[in-house]
Amino acid sequence: MFGLAKSSSNEKSTWASRLKAGLARTREAIGGSLSGLFQRGRIDEALYEELEAALLTADCGVEATTRLLAALRARVRKEGVTEAAALKVLLKEELLNIVAPLETPLKADRAKPFVIMVAGVNGSGKTTSIGKLARHFQLQGKSVLLAAGDTFRAAAREQLIEWGERNGVTVVSQQSGDPGAVIFDAVSAAQARGVDVVLADTAGRLPTQLHLMEEIRKVKRVIAKVMPEAPHEVLLVLDANTGQNALSQVQAFDEAVGVTGLVLTKLDGTARGGVVAAIALARARRPGARPLSLRFIGVGEGIDDLRPFVARDFVEALID
Repeated sequence: MFGLAKSSSNEKSTWASRLKAGLARTREAIGGSLSGLFQRGRIDEALYEELEAALLTADCGVEATTRLLAALRARVRKEGVTEAAALKVLLKEELLNIVAPLETPLKADRAKPFVIMVAGVNGSGKTTSIGKLARHFQLQGKSVLLAAGDTFRAAAREQLIEWGERNGVTVVSQQSGDPGAVIFDAVSAAQARGVDVVLADTAGRLPTQLHLMEEIRKVKRVIAKVMPEAPHEVLLVLDANTGQNALSQVQAFDEAVGVTGLVLTKLDGTARGGVVAAIALARARRPGARPLSLRFIGVGEGIDDLRPFVARDFVEALID
């Protein structure tokens, strides 16, 4: 599954197990896999109230929770469902309806080089995710070049160089200087060398740091100067532990650079995986908003612990 057109059933099973383990804390937070709720016998108002509390605790947010409960109530009435155990199946189906639109695999073959600009706040796992994405594309048989465009944080450059050595890929960097110049050089080098994918790191910043948000806009403009249609993808890395704050990050970075895809990291921590539903609905309700994809999710520190988001697998792991 990870970077391969086809994968063995054993590999899929292993990833499913790791995803389930990664979301264990979310399941614990919403009532031990919700098993207690769904084993109560008949559906009653008290069950709905407890389910509402569980979904909110899971960081689904008020809008997604309200929509899920309304959909469940409607289906229970229409289908004549009376047993709580049957509600579990309905919940999975309705949650899948919400998050499925986020599932769009990233295909990096519509340009060469395919330039991916990566943004996010400090601590989100941005630079580490770039290293893992390099591995992902290598497993697809693609050549990769990394651009150390986070020149505001010295450790970021060193960290990216380490990932480059680990993956055996070139890292274009400077000791200091303008991030746009670094990424300009990287894209130019990729064009000259026939590299398939460029992963461009950018400085971590908070949405409220207006001068830095303007800097990231400049980086995007610089990329377009060397390759007019680039960047082809703007990935925003989100730390799942930030919960509903992720929504404001998506909006701020989208307004600044036009986010096309998300990477949701650290789902194996204290995160509440329900934020995926909140993200899906927040984007859907914005008039004229471009489609947004959750490209990858991360559930560990290993190099292969960042995988493409598969909505059904996620829902099955979340509601066990």
